[in-house]
Amino acid sequence: MPHTEVGQGIYTSSAMMMAEELELDLDQVKVEAAPPDMSKYMDPNLYDQATGGSMSTRSDWMRLRQAAAAARIMMVSAAAARWKVDPSTLTVERGIIHNPLTKAQFTFAEIAPEAATQAVPTDIKLKEPSEFRLIGTRARRVDTATKVNGAAIYGIDIRRPGMKFATLAMSPVKGGTIASMDEKAGRAIPGVVDIVRSGNDAIAVIAEHMWAAKQGLDALAITWDNGPNGTVTLESIVAKMDEASKVQGVVIRNEKSAEAAIEKAKTKLSAIYQSPFLSHAPLEPLNCTLHIRADGAELWVGTQVPVRAQKAVADAIGLAPEKVVVHNQLMGGAFGRRLDVDSIEIAAKLLKDIRYPVKMVWTREQDMTHDYYRPYYYDRVAAGLDDSGKLAGRTHRVTGSSIYARWAAAAFKNGIDPDAVDCAAETPYDEDAVLADYVRQEPDGMNTSWWRGVGPTHNVFVIESFVDEMANATRQDPLEFRRRMLGRNPRALAVLNLAAEKAGWGQKLPKGRGQGISLQFAFGSYLAHILEIDVAADGSIGLIRSVIAVDCGITINPDTVLAQMQGGIIFGLSAAMFNRITLTDGAVDQTNFDTYRVMRINEVPKVEVYQIHNNEAPGGVGEAATAAAAGALANAIFAATGKRFRSLPLADAMGA
Repeated sequence: MPHTEVGQGIYTSSAMMMAEELELDLDQVKVEAAPPDMSKYMDPNLYDQATGGSMSTRSDWMRLRQAAAAARIMMVSAAAARWKVDPSTLTVERGIIHNPLTKAQFTFAEIAPEAATQAVPTDIKLKEPSEFRLIGTRARRVDTATKVNGAAIYGIDIRRPGMKFATLAMSPVKGGTIASMDEKAGRAIPGVVDIVRSGNDAIAVIAEHMWAAKQGLDALAITWDNGPNGTVTLESIVAKMDEASKVQGVVIRNEKSAEAAIEKAKTKLSAIYQSPFLSHAPLEPLNCTLHIRADGAELWVGTQVPVRAQKAVADAIGLAPEKVVVHNQLMGGAFGRRLDVDSIEIAAKLLKDIRYPVKMVWTREQDMTHDYYRPYYYDRVAAGLDDSGKLAGRTHRVTGSSIYARWAAAAFKNGIDPDAVDCAAETPYDEDAVLADYVRQEPDGMNTSWWRGVGPTHNVFVIESFVDEMANATRQDPLEFRRRMLGRNPRALAVLNLAAEKAGWGQKLPKGRGQGISLQFAFGSYLAHILEIDVAADGSIGLIRSVIAVDCGITINPDTVLAQMQGGIIFGLSAAMFNRITLTDGAVDQTNFDTYRVMRINEVPKVEVYQIHNNEAPGGVGEAATAAAAGALANAIFAATGKRFRSLPLADAMGA
């Protein structure tokens, strides 16, 4: 499969799309990860062989079905040629081609060699939705059994003959170097095999087992020279963002003089919102297994970008990319972290002179303190409303780092990072006067990258919180205020109405309880979220009920949509409640789950998901619910307490 399984269910959805056109059942399909090959497996929307951006189903919806239908046509044509009959007289069921007149039959396996000699058809008629047998059904995932019985292999499960284990340390401050260490003490630990360095900022201990490698690393007692970023703090980064945000950036959208409309408006609002750096914190920490030989290398790793992984190893050890074989594995969480290959590149540099297989494992502490973090964003917003309480104009300036400029420079055109402003420039609402601009501001001493949705996860929080502020400023019900602005967007109105109905919007709630709304069009899907919370006297927040209505167009597997909504909203609420990365003297403060809180089972709200099914093009679902979390939570807190918070995380803001 061109896209990799990160737990999002794409192996099952992709298999369903192909089995549908092949006339197979899902139990007849075996799924394997595609090898690195941009010519065959490039995602047409990401311009890379990459899995991310809730893009997999959207990118594969037509091409996988076309490939499967072409294969079926070629096999039927080969059978027809053997029987000297018209292909249209033959039928296919569960991978068997039937000749109704003679009762003869071929299995796909029997006829495949001859089918491979057929011309690949170019005029392919795909099934109509009314003809689907599999698409739209609640199919059991193809990887459930192996994940339940423990047979599934993740990167961290890899074992190779003669393999050693390694763990590493890097400067806690970006740009820092090793000042001193006791290598003799490290080598004296029983089981330690070797100690290797990459430049003067990373060192690894190789041992017979992970515990010996960890003990050997600790025994080195490394001290660091923090270098030029040794005085960086979160406060110094934010101060620079504040200053940068005072100057107009690159204009993304400018319609009908929004600033003039605001100036003339009866009610004017302005605010600054802040969204923190966030870590990915996947349960499976970063790891890879490398076996480097003089004439080639093998890499076992779970990666969202196999071509980049292959190139990282090839460049580090001076081989042609085709000399590096990549065995892509299942991933125990990624959330965008494995869209970067820094961990693979560092491992290859450290192990370039080692000729036996080595599994390099990052400790949780190394993983969390050397992450490529979700960027910090600093948003200036303003709006004006007329005498009737109708939105007259809106401005939105996004200030933050550009992932695209580093990760895919071709997509960073004219100083615009399209992801940073996603859902800020364009909203689901009827808006005539809008000014949206972007200020690129890279933080000192921090690497930033993809997360589980970057632009929408911060912009939907800002927009939906500010929409609530507009409703409150004009004494309007938040639901009705939104409805009034959806005259041109029936799909958005439909999910909003469905969520409101199911959540019982407008009911009288006990003191301390509140409901908050969030509405979005992100990743190609419409989603409305209504969250009900309870705020105790000490400010602690109890999450009671999360009601989601989603329209993601045609649905491949409703169970996958349900699972992604449930997982995504818990992930997003966990971040909105508890998470932020801070720095002291240039080093990240958070090191593990004791200081980077993850929502516990007893804190999870009841999650209800309602799906609207139609035949619109598929939208993404992997990150949609995550984006809907923070805005609804901030609005629910306001409804319950009258307090408006514009910075995340919200449990910190409440002082609980």
